[in-house]
Amino acid sequence: MSISLVHFFLFLQYLFTLAETSQRDCSEYRMSSTFMKTDIILGAFIPIYITVELSQVTKIFFDSKPDLLFNITTERWENYQYLLTFYFAIEEINKDSHLLPNVTLGFHMYNTFDSHKRTLEGPLMWLSGSSEFIVNYKFKTQYNALGIIAGIRPEFSAAIETLLGLYKIPQVTYGMFDSFLSDKDTFPCLYQISHKDTALTQGVISLLLHFGWKWVGIFVSDDLKGKEFLSDLKAEMVSEGICVAFTKIIPTNWKFQLSVIGLVNFIQYIQVNVNVFYGDMNELELLCIQNGIMSIRGKVWIMAKPHLVYLESDFNKPNELMNSFEGSFSFSKKRNIPGFKYFLESLTPSQYPGDLYFHKFWVNNFYCSPPLLLSGNEKPCPLNLSLKNKQEKIAVMVTSDLSFSIWNAVYAVAHALHKALLKKTEIAPHKDANQDWLLPWQLHPFLRKIQFTNTAGDQICFDESKNHMENYDIQNIRRNANHFSFLVKVGEFVSKSLQDQGLFINEVLIKWPSNFNQSPQSVCTQSCVPGFWKILEEERPICCFSCMVCPEGHISNQTDQKECISCPIQKYPNPERNNCLQKSVTFLSFDDFLGMALACTALCLSVSTVVVFGIFLKHQDSPIVKANNRTLSFILLISLLLCFLCSFLFIGQPNTASCVLQQITFALVFTLALSTVLTKTIIVILAFRATAPGRTIRRLFVSGIYNSVIPICILIQLILLGVWLGTSPPYIEADAHSEHDHIIILCNKGSVTAFYCVLAYLGTLAIGSFTVAFLARNLPDRFNEAKFLIFSMLVFCSVWVTFLPVYHSTKDKAMVSLEVFSILASTAGLLGCIFFPKCYIILLRPDKKYLKCFKNKRHSQK
Repeated sequence: MSISLVHFFLFLQYLFTLAETSQRDCSEYRMSSTFMKTDIILGAFIPIYITVELSQVTKIFFDSKPDLLFNITTERWENYQYLLTFYFAIEEINKDSHLLPNVTLGFHMYNTFDSHKRTLEGPLMWLSGSSEFIVNYKFKTQYNALGIIAGIRPEFSAAIETLLGLYKIPQVTYGMFDSFLSDKDTFPCLYQISHKDTALTQGVISLLLHFGWKWVGIFVSDDLKGKEFLSDLKAEMVSEGICVAFTKIIPTNWKFQLSVIGLVNFIQYIQVNVNVFYGDMNELELLCIQNGIMSIRGKVWIMAKPHLVYLESDFNKPNELMNSFEGSFSFSKKRNIPGFKYFLESLTPSQYPGDLYFHKFWVNNFYCSPPLLLSGNEKPCPLNLSLKNKQEKIAVMVTSDLSFSIWNAVYAVAHALHKALLKKTEIAPHKDANQDWLLPWQLHPFLRKIQFTNTAGDQICFDESKNHMENYDIQNIRRNANHFSFLVKVGEFVSKSLQDQGLFINEVLIKWPSNFNQSPQSVCTQSCVPGFWKILEEERPICCFSCMVCPEGHISNQTDQKECISCPIQKYPNPERNNCLQKSVTFLSFDDFLGMALACTALCLSVSTVVVFGIFLKHQDSPIVKANNRTLSFILLISLLLCFLCSFLFIGQPNTASCVLQQITFALVFTLALSTVLTKTIIVILAFRATAPGRTIRRLFVSGIYNSVIPICILIQLILLGVWLGTSPPYIEADAHSEHDHIIILCNKGSVTAFYCVLAYLGTLAIGSFTVAFLARNLPDRFNEAKFLIFSMLVFCSVWVTFLPVYHSTKDKAMVSLEVFSILASTAGLLGCIFFPKCYIILLRPDKKYLKCFKNKRHSQK
C-alpha cells in the first residue's frame, strides 16, 4: 500500500510540473525553430518537446479538461544542445573558405515528437513548407532543401524513410547505429553517421565478470535499439556463463498507468543485486515511478546507454530519484568537439532573436527573457549574461555523443555537397552552384563515398565494416554531504577490435550503495570453492547449481569447476581436495616398526640356530647326536640358519638383484632343509628295517643311496627356478593405488604360477617327510626322532597352508611382512621341534644322553 502511495504522489508531482507547460499555445510547438536565408537548406528534426500520453485509468484522480490531462507537452532542454550544435557546425562551415566557398549553408529545424501517432508530423510540415502540412503540396519552393539530418530513435528514422524515400531525399541519422537501418534494400536513402558499435555489450560483460556478478536483471527501452542491445547482451551473457534473472521492457511512449502491471518484485529476486539499464532519462524516470524509489534503492545499476550523459546535470539537483542510484555505474562516451565549449559559454540571450526555442531556453533556465522578446511579467536578461555565468551545471553544457554525431553529420553532408557542386561546375562551368539544378537524389553517390577527417582527428565515413576504436568512461554515482549526486570516473573500457579489448577499474575510488560495505555479490548460487565441483540442475539456469565434494583421488583447484580432475598416479589429493601432493615412497624398511620387529626376530632365531649348532658341535661324540646322523643334523642347522638369514632380503628398499635373490634363496634353502629332513626320516626307516639279513632294504642302507636324496631334490628345484627366471622373473613394482598418500615399492613375483609351483614343490617335500616320519613313529629306540620330525612338518605345513589364503587377502607391505613371517615361523618350527628337545637332554638331562643309561634302565625293568 505504501509503495502504491509513493507511485501516486510522484506521479501527481510530475503531472503538475507538466501542466505548467501545457497552457502555452500548442501551435508554438509546431513552428520551426529557425530558418536562415541561405543558398542551401538542410532539414533538421530534433525532439526538443515531448508529449506525454496518459492512460484513461488516471481520469478518476483529476477534475480537469481531458485535452489538458491526456495530451501534455513538456520541454527536454538537454536536447536543445542538438540545435546549438547545428548552429555551431553551420557557422563553422560558412566561415570556412575551403568548404563550400561562395555558398552559404543553413538549416530548417522542426520538432519531432516521441509519439508514434505524431512521427510524420514534422516531415510533412517540412515537405509542405507550412505549419499546416498538406501531402504532395509545397508552399515555399524557393528553398533548396537537399537533405535532412534526423533520427534520435531508429523507429523515427525508419518511419520517415518510408515517406522521404519516395522523393529520394537523403537522410543522415545522428542516433546510435542500428542494424535494422543498415538494410539498403529497405532503406536506400538512409545513412548512419554513427558506426556499428559492438563494444558496449562487451564493456558491460567485462564489468560483470570483473566483479563476479552472474545473476542480473535487465531493463531495456521498448524500441528497436533496446531490443537489439538486449539480444546482443543475452548472447554474450550465455557465452560467459552469466544468467538473466528477469527482463523488464520499459515503454518509450510515456503511457503512465498507476497499476501494478509490469512491476518487478525485487523481494522475489532478493539475490539480484545488480541490474543493467539501457534507456534514456525518460525511461529511467518511468522506471522509478512505476517501481517506487525504495524498491530500486540499495541495488547496483549499470547505466549502459552512453547517451545517458545528462545524469550529471540532473545529479546536480536535489533530486530524490537520482539519489536512489548511489553506488551505481554509468557508461559514457564523452566526445570533444573542438571549440564547442567556448561557443556554448559565449552564448548570450540576444544572439539568435529569431529562434523561438532560444527565447524559451533562457526563460526556463535563467527565468529572464531576451530584451527583444520581452513580454508580460518577464524580466529582461542582463546584457552580460551567458551560460558561463551559471554556477550549476545544466544539461546543455554537457557535450553528448549525439551532439558529436550531429556535428559529423552536418560536415558529412557539407563535404558531399562540396564534391557534388564541384562535379556540376566541371560539367556546366557557367551556371551558379546555388541554383535548383542540384537535386537531392544527386547527392547519394557522393554521400556513399564520402570520407574525411574532422578537426577532432576522427575518420568519418559511411563504411560499416571499418573498425573504430571505442573508449567508454566508467563513472560511479556518488553523493556528497549536501545530498547532491555527482559522477566520478573509476575506470574505462577500451576496444580497438573484438580481439583487442581491455577493462581498467580502480576499485579504491568506487563507492558502493550504503547497504554494502564492499563489492556486492549478485549470484543465484554461491560459487563452488576449490575442492568442490558444480552440478547443474535441470530446468534451472546455469547459474543455479549445486556443489559437491570431489570424489576420492580427484581435486578441483578453481572456483566453479565443472569437473574434478584426477591426480597423477604419483600424487594424491590433500584433505581439502584442492591440490595434489607428492606421494612419499615407502617399503618394508628397517626403520618401520614391523620391519624392525621382523629383523630382530630373524636375528634372534639366527643366533639361536648358531647356539644350537655350537652345542651339537661340542657334543658331537655323544650318542644322542650320533644316533640322529650327525652330518645331516649339521646340514639341517646350516640350512635353517640360511632360512632365517634369507628373510633379510625381504626387508629394505627392493632392487632388481634383491627381488631375484629373494625367491631363489628362499626356494633353495627351504628345499635344502626339507630334503635334509626327508633324508633323516628315510635313514631312520632304513636303519630299523635293515636288521634282517639278506633283505633289499639292507642293501639299500649299506649302499648309502639315501645320500642322493638331497642333490636330487635341489636339482628339481633348480629346474623349476630356471623355468621361472627364464619366462617371467621377479621385478620391481611401484604400487600407487593401495595407499592414497604413499607409493609402495615392492617386488612383483613375475610369474605367479611359477611361484606357486615352487611352493607346491616345497609342500610336496614337507608332506613326504611327514609321511615317512609317521611310518617310523613306533620304531624302538629312545633316540628315534621320528616323532619330532612329524611335529616339525605339521608346524611347517600349517604355516604355509595358512599363508596361502591370507596372502591373497593382503597387499603391499603386508604381503611382504606375511611372507617374512611365514619364513620365520616355519623355520622356527623346524628348529624348535627337531633340535630343542635334544638340546634339553644335552644341557639339562645329561644322565639320559648316553646309551648305557637306557640299557641299564631296560634291564632293571625286566
